[in-house]
Amino acid sequence: MKMFIASENSPSFFKEFTLVMPAVAVGNVAQLAVDLIVSTLNMKRVGYIHTDCLVPMAGNNPYTTCKEDAEELHTPAEVYSAPELKLAILQIRAPVIPTKSKKFRQLIVSWIKSSGFSRTVLLSSSHAYQRDDQQLQGTPLRYLVTPSLLKVSEDVLKELGWREMERVPVFPGVTDTNAEPHLCIPGGGITKGLFTDSCSEDLPLAVLLLFCSEGDNIPDAFTLVNHLNDWLHLLDNPSQEANKWKIPNSWRLLFGSSVPSALF
Repeated sequence: MKMFIASENSPSFFKEFTLVMPAVAVGNVAQLAVDLIVSTLNMKRVGYIHTDCLVPMAGNNPYTTCKEDAEELHTPAEVYSAPELKLAILQIRAPVIPTKSKKFRQLIVSWIKSSGFSRTVLLSSSHAYQRDDQQLQGTPLRYLVTPSLLKVSEDVLKELGWREMERVPVFPGVTDTNAEPHLCIPGGGITKGLFTDSCSEDLPLAVLLLFCSEGDNIPDAFTLVNHLNDWLHLLDNPSQEANKWKIPNSWRLLFGSSVPSALF
């Protein structure tokens, strides 16, 4: 069965496009960051991902700008495009069903390959409280990059001065062991699995992640999207000022509606 269902008169091929997508992870930081990109760039929905690997849900248009489009039906995984920027966004709004995580990763890898994307950027987050000593120092932002993307982006990444995600010891605190340090992204959802799969499949993919805690993660979303903007230059005038990004209407109910006055 076809995974990507294109909207009417929309392309299903994205040759030389950059794909940005979130991992459903701690604080939903990546999804919020993707919201800011879609809303600010006024990106058009060009299709959706059909899969049984996500918790089924539906809702109103999160990026509504007028009464006419407010009641559009939106689904758990949708694709948006800005052809002039050669940019595509896959927004994921529902958790991956745990028993179908591997299947979902395989479907994503297959779709990326068949669509012709030149590179993929996976936005994510990880539990701040599970950092080891070296990860407590400096910026809470980290990146990972597959060998095939490193070949073409090594100089740019060096210029940006970003910090690569550290590998941690298998047995923390134990130094007399021959075990190689391993990649650990607690709270990161499919992040580690998709990165590992992309390395195996020789896919050009980068992971940008932020250490954070659950709560009001709006500031974290701005931090992550500004970090991405330093690389991709999605805004005409790259800036660290949060008000450069357009907040979507759906964020008004990010923490639910107000308490009904009838209760008091």
